[in-house]
Amino acid sequence: MPLKIIRNDITKIECDAIVNAANSTLLGGGGVDGAIHKAAGNGLVDECRTLGGCEVGQAKITKGYNLPCKYVIHTVGPKWSDGKHAERELLESCYRESLRLAKENACESVAFPLISSGVYGYPKDEALKVAIDVISGFLLSEDMLVYIVVFDRASYQISERLFADITSYIDEKYVQAHFEFNLTRRDRAGESAVLAQTRVLPAEDVSCNVNAPAPSEKNLSVDEALKAADESFSQMLLRRIDESGMTDAECYKRANIDRKLFSKIRNDINYKPSKATVLAFAIALEFDLEETRELLMKAGFALSHSYKFDIIVEYFIKIKNYNVFEINEALFEFDQNLLGV
Repeated sequence: MPLKIIRNDITKIECDAIVNAANSTLLGGGGVDGAIHKAAGNGLVDECRTLGGCEVGQAKITKGYNLPCKYVIHTVGPKWSDGKHAERELLESCYRESLRLAKENACESVAFPLISSGVYGYPKDEALKVAIDVISGFLLSEDMLVYIVVFDRASYQISERLFADITSYIDEKYVQAHFEFNLTRRDRAGESAVLAQTRVLPAEDVSCNVNAPAPSEKNLSVDEALKAADESFSQMLLRRIDESGMTDAECYKRANIDRKLFSKIRNDINYKPSKATVLAFAIALEFDLEETRELLMKAGFALSHSYKFDIIVEYFIKIKNYNVFEINEALFEFDQNLLGV
């Protein structure tokens, strides 16, 4: 099952378990810890008193009481000093131990806050990277729906360098697309016939963009070219998975796609996916831009520089970063839909 980043109050998430960024006493505190104890009621603190506290990097589990979840998994994150006192190792352990307890208690869904990123001072971008690295690694071999729950924008942050690079790329492509679109509008108004040679379709016509490259036909016989033209999205996807040497499970997990959704695609030759689903598989299969456009075309889509979502995904493909979870970090930062989920 996939990893989802959502903006919400973790005490209101309906799932099997939520994770509490607790202090070592487990008796409540400020921030997420205090909010969870308040929402759960007195039964939670009474049970926590029987646990004898918890060490940094470890986790313990209790009932959910008045919360809309079966369990609360309490973990104690490290306080940030300078990054040279095993902070990362301890934070990784928080996520691993929490996921272990969730699995041992047959949880199918679990929600995490960004542990240690509040009053404990762990840099938000680094805390996010630790969370993504550990959770995504876990999900490559396990089936569980995992949420990273962000209460507000101030509590979530990708690296400044990545943010700046993506912003610059968006500005370049987005401005270029709209500059060309405005020129085309002038052409349609009859102000410049010359511009007809460089026509760019407006955003609403992007699904039939004549500038979108056609599928590559090099080294194809006539029969092969005709067969490729008749191939549906589902057929092309399954063929490319086979050619990649991946198993189905490896592919849909790398795409952050739910097993049930993949089963629908496999069993329906005419399945119509969302654009986010198509791009998620393109990322999982490490397609270049030409291959990505070809897969999109099979589903009736195209990449457009009129949309930030498309530009951000294109940016990661161009730099050959095919980690769907890192791409989703950036998409969430820019208030875009996520891949796969």
